Amino acid sequence: MKSHLRTLAASEGFDAFGIGDPDAVPEAGPRLAQWVAAQRHGDMGWMADTLERRAHPRALWGEIRAVVMLGLNYGPDEDPRSILEERTNGAISVYARGEDYHELIKAKLKRLARALLAEAGEGDVKVFVDTAPLMEKPLAMAAGLGWQGKHTNLVSRAKGSWLFLGAIATTLELPPDTASGDHCGACRACLDSCPTGAFPAPYQIDARRCVSYLTIEHKGPIPRDLRPLMGNRIYGCDDCLAACPWNKFAAEGREMKLAARAENKAPALKELAALDDAAFRARFAKSPIKRTGRARMVRNVLVAIGNSGDPGFAPQAADLLSDPEPLVRGAAVWALSRLLPTADFAQIAAQHARSEEDAEVAEEWRAALPPAAA
Repeated sequence: MKSHLRTLAASEGFDAFGIGDPDAVPEAGPRLAQWVAAQRHGDMGWMADTLERRAHPRALWGEIRAVVMLGLNYGPDEDPRSILEERTNGAISVYARGEDYHELIKAKLKRLARALLAEAGEGDVKVFVDTAPLMEKPLAMAAGLGWQGKHTNLVSRAKGSWLFLGAIATTLELPPDTASGDHCGACRACLDSCPTGAFPAPYQIDARRCVSYLTIEHKGPIPRDLRPLMGNRIYGCDDCLAACPWNKFAAEGREMKLAARAENKAPALKELAALDDAAFRARFAKSPIKRTGRARMVRNVLVAIGNSGDPGFAPQAADLLSDPEPLVRGAAVWALSRLLPTADFAQIAAQHARSEEDAEVAEEWRAALPPAAA
């Protein structure tokens, strides 16, 4: 049965396969609880809300006996960090440059799950892709797919860092694979590559400083001290993944629907800043980026514009001072303060700051102006 399932998984395009024992990761729950207690989850309240169910696979589903873990390679065709030098363009994380992986992988998992039940003639299954309270990375390590590196992401000796994970939980008794050992050694390339210092120690991440969290999950203004460190990263960050030496074994992804769309490889900041809500939804209709929404995306773009050093962006940032979304207006204030001479910025502030009704945006004006001008 296991051999048959492995063959079917390969035919579905999965690049990694293994079976994990749900009892093989007893330390994952306590570690997660410590992470949440330290507030390192930021404003991802759902991490705290689902803590008990996430602590152990049986807390999510009591009848579970095995977890089939699968990995789908999405390796890029070039080093994604090369875009970081193009300051008038935005850097989008590799995983979000193509179609939304959730639905694509879930469909593959459902076909495999049906085949598994047909082969067994009994049992039950549930499929998961990143959205349920299931600890995929520890389970993937238990299933032999790889290990959690010092950046806390999964690393495969054969595939490197670029793997989407999917899981099929089942009531069937399936023989587990041997857990993968840790092969990071003394290397700290991923830790040293982080632009915002999001790793307080190896194997620990503070989401509140992570660019992926700040640009995707964080709903409010990005902390001012972190904005200059973000460069032109507007959706996610690949630096710690791309820095991993094990990527010398990584291959380019084969799934065409996940391949980068041309318009998402290095999109012009000017074009993205001009998107209204309808244009945003149309442009990212099949992309995971649509989940973030227009306001957060334009906030990110304005931070990148502020970091560009190009005063040619100033008129567009000034236009967004009147945007309906306070989140956008606040980011526009900061961007403009970085692009204009102090006197010119103060003149614009005199027109806008006193009429601002949102407290957070008003604070952006106060923070951006020199004390005398404020």
